[in-house]
Amino acid sequence: MRSQDKKLIERGIKVGDTKIFEQDKVWSRYSNDKVNIGEELAKVIRVLNKALPLTFPITALSIGSSNEPQFRILETACRGGLYLLDIEKDALEIVKERIARQHTNHVFTVLSDFDKMLLNAAQARMFLKNRLHSKKINLITLHHSLYYCNEGKWGLFFNNLYRYISAPVAAFHAVLMAPCSDDPCTTSWIYDHFVGKYFGCKNRQDLFKLKDQLQRETLFKKTQIFFKKNRVYFYVDDFEKFMSVIWMIMLYPNVHQYSLKEREEITEFVYKRLWIKKKPLVQVQDHMVIYKGIRFKGLI
Repeated sequence: MRSQDKKLIERGIKVGDTKIFEQDKVWSRYSNDKVNIGEELAKVIRVLNKALPLTFPITALSIGSSNEPQFRILETACRGGLYLLDIEKDALEIVKERIARQHTNHVFTVLSDFDKMLLNAAQARMFLKNRLHSKKINLITLHHSLYYCNEGKWGLFFNNLYRYISAPVAAFHAVLMAPCSDDPCTTSWIYDHFVGKYFGCKNRQDLFKLKDQLQRETLFKKTQIFFKKNRVYFYVDDFEKFMSVIWMIMLYPNVHQYSLKEREEITEFVYKRLWIKKKPLVQVQDHMVIYKGIRFKGLI
């Protein structure tokens, strides 16, 4: 390998230390992920607008919001109160500055770990009272945030959201990458291959299985639950930026602690298999939408 290639790979390894919201900013700019999410989100909001009175002020909670690429959609559609929940203070500081600058006083930031706050019924009730101003929520979004909650707890998590946080008429919109793929150019394959190799585990975070689980529960008997797949493409002609997104997808370092040797192998694989050939990184993207209290067939 040429020395210049080795130097580039070294920089690709080091960029793993950047903050998640900075990595997500690269992903948002050079992929059609947020466009894809925005298109599906617009359908969900359209359903809520039809189900609720014309002048009703919709409320929304974005869980794992980061610095909220969907801010413009949610801010304008949810005048009853928009709550942006994230564990990363730096991301929320960006939003706070924007709230002050643009005088969007119905938008609130919530610095908290949803994985702890919303898995307990008593804490969920306190969260509603203390952080959501006792306002039940019409729209709950979980855009690429369920990665940080163990899939074994998803059922409890959605039960608490349904019982204690959501309004009588509400919608939930969850987005995740598909759990598996046979294509080495996909985020699913890369994640599953290396996590399986280094940690002996498999990605079991499957929104389709969650859909089936919730549909069997009495609590969700009267809801409508939909599932849909899309494809998202990412490429940037800057290897450091490209790798920053890879580390976000690999959940490093927040979830998985890869050794230096392991990070070298991942980086070299991405360099040779994708970036140097100018191949886009593909994400098979899963959407799940739950409608509560909707008397007509919803959209997805």
